[in-house]
Amino acid sequence: MLKNQKKKVWSAVWVSDVHLGTRDCKATELLSFLKAHPCKKLYLVGDIIDGWRFSTNKWYWPSAHNQVVRQILRKAEKHGTEVFYVTGNHDEFLREYVAEHQLEMGNIKVVNEVMHVTTNDQILWVVHGDAYDGVGVHSKWLTFISDYGYDFLLWATRLINKIRHQLKLPYWSLSAALKNNVKGASDYIARFEEALAKETKKRKATGVVCGHIHHAEIKEINGIQYHNCGDWVDSCTALIEADTGELFIRYWGEQNVQELESFRQLKAEVLRLTDEEIAILDELVPGKMPALATEAVHD
Repeated sequence: MLKNQKKKVWSAVWVSDVHLGTRDCKATELLSFLKAHPCKKLYLVGDIIDGWRFSTNKWYWPSAHNQVVRQILRKAEKHGTEVFYVTGNHDEFLREYVAEHQLEMGNIKVVNEVMHVTTNDQILWVVHGDAYDGVGVHSKWLTFISDYGYDFLLWATRLINKIRHQLKLPYWSLSAALKNNVKGASDYIARFEEALAKETKKRKATGVVCGHIHHAEIKEINGIQYHNCGDWVDSCTALIEADTGELFIRYWGEQNVQELESFRQLKAEVLRLTDEEIAILDELVPGKMPALATEAVHD
């Protein structure tokens, strides 16, 4: 029966730098993405919860942030997804404890780093990456300054896109433009990537998956496969392991959310139909009805 066919389950999915607890977290987009991508393993690669906001008056936690947490728990509890919560610098309050104790909650494991073996037997070192950020390691106060600077860029991006939205123009990222076009920013990213590639080789892994710099990327560096998840405050990107074992970047924005909501409404109508009615409609629109019946978003 078409209604009983199951949605594709990916081998592994990686997301990082969600920053739950901040106004710039794209929780609605992330929730949509998580529902649309069932997986056997889900890696949360650092800065999922923004612990730095706890001690400030900037803490922001709407219901959408709760929904993201519930969706992750649902994946672990109902769908049997193995969830690895990798600590980052914004949730570093967990690191010291995790370094000395095993922290597991059902199918959820909290770790400082972990190794992943792909379906084509590539060994990937999964780590947030802030320990290889020269600014964060050598001058912690500079990290906070740069964090406030990034907050300003996100604020400016919000303001610019409010105007662009009124003009019916697509989303545009000021921070991404600066990263791609300002030499100092591009040099910083290159040093970060090279440092991680060098450390990956020391660990005898074939590749690395990281986050931290909010810049999604897949490239080869000195024989090491470098993968960066990006972020969910600006670019809304994740990494997915294909059936071949190769990783690819998935971009997921507001348009995807709207399309999926429309799709869910269509699917609800399809599920009310009998198999005979679906067969008749499929004759009228060949190939479309199976997609509606099977590509449903899992709650």
